[in-house]
Amino acid sequence: MPMYQPSGRRREDDTELGLGGGGQVLDVETAVKDGILGGGGGGGGLICEGGMTEKLDLKEIVEELENIEVPSVFICPISLEPMRDPVTLCTGQTYERSNILKWFSLGHITCPTTMQELWDDSITPNNTLHQLIYSWFSQKYLAMKKRSEDVQGRALELLDTLKKVKGQARVRALKDLRQVVALNSAKSTVEDNGGVALISSLLGPFTSHAVGSEALGILVNLDLDAESRRNLVQPAKISLMVDMLNEGSTDTKINCTRLIETLLNGDDCGTDTVSSLSLLVGLLRLIKEKKHQNGVLAGLRLLKALCSQEPVRNSLVSIGAIPQLIEILPNFDPECLELALHVLDSLSSLSEGRVALKDCPNTIPNLVKLLMRISESCTQLALSILWSVCKLAPEECASQAVEAGLAAKLLLVIQSGCNPILKQRSAELLKLCSLNYTATLFISKCKLTRTIQ
Repeated sequence: MPMYQPSGRRREDDTELGLGGGGQVLDVETAVKDGILGGGGGGGGLICEGGMTEKLDLKEIVEELENIEVPSVFICPISLEPMRDPVTLCTGQTYERSNILKWFSLGHITCPTTMQELWDDSITPNNTLHQLIYSWFSQKYLAMKKRSEDVQGRALELLDTLKKVKGQARVRALKDLRQVVALNSAKSTVEDNGGVALISSLLGPFTSHAVGSEALGILVNLDLDAESRRNLVQPAKISLMVDMLNEGSTDTKINCTRLIETLLNGDDCGTDTVSSLSLLVGLLRLIKEKKHQNGVLAGLRLLKALCSQEPVRNSLVSIGAIPQLIEILPNFDPECLELALHVLDSLSSLSEGRVALKDCPNTIPNLVKLLMRISESCTQLALSILWSVCKLAPEECASQAVEAGLAAKLLLVIQSGCNPILKQRSAELLKLCSLNYTATLFISKCKLTRTIQ
């Protein structure tokens, strides 16, 4: 069969029947009856704006509704995507025009679905199926657009209500607005109509936790400009956030943590503005709540950001953060583990931090287990902490590290494809561990005979 060239012929009954995938006969009335098309006009694919009627573009509609569940009869068997220009083969199977033409251009002379050899190389536009697809997508699009407009109107109504009400009525309005903001179509409406400033003004020293919880749940999902950030870093507002971090529900604690992290990322807020012992204690409590992974991740991310300042690191050491983090290291997933190791590595830069790490009985065993197990970054951080501890007390810590299997892990690092700096640090740590042993005893202790041979 020569390279495929589409035939100009059309079937006589094409205007009356459409053949979908599998050869089923479709018509508009049957499609509506069977539920392929929803009842009601939905505008017939026309959208009216300012007295002008505009026909919707099917390609744009399909892209806009990419996450919607589409009837299988509208799906091209080749691409598994909705068809925009369906054509039918002599076998009765329907495909997207561009997909079947590509199939033919590759030299195939069969139907992709049935693998039957084609006795007629023509393709016929399936106008009825195209009409069904267009009508179905148009109705869905117009319904979505109407819902979006309704949501935006509701957001404006709630913002106006918040200016007038107090007490429980304010809490109810905030709850409703929080649900509305969860729909992306309403976020810009709230932001563009002074919503951020209005909701921020509700936070203060006398704000109830009920109001504060709902307000923070809204703010954390909005884009905050520089002025909004400056407003929110006022001491009274930060104090309220810290109080709710310690006393609120898990959801409220997570929102407080995320909002404070957002404020830290701005130019108008330093760690000294938000950091306090109460905040650090609240974060450690959140991190230890194993059932709420989102809270653990949010807490560790903020803790890492705060550790850039030495006063914060000193405070963390003083409230016992090191033994708490060391004990729960084995429970973390890879993302949380790397953040926790960053925090511990920062704390190991302090002399008090190194002493606390040395005094914690599980520091060396837990860190040795992580070497060459999670990621190169985790290995590098764990080695850095181990080096700080072993350097502090070589005789005491080196023997404990050898018993925990550190030497064998270090040899693996040295022999691996890790970066040269990591290999150098491993060699230095291995040498440090061997100082308390004769060569023979060290090999025996580490069970390295086979590896060295």
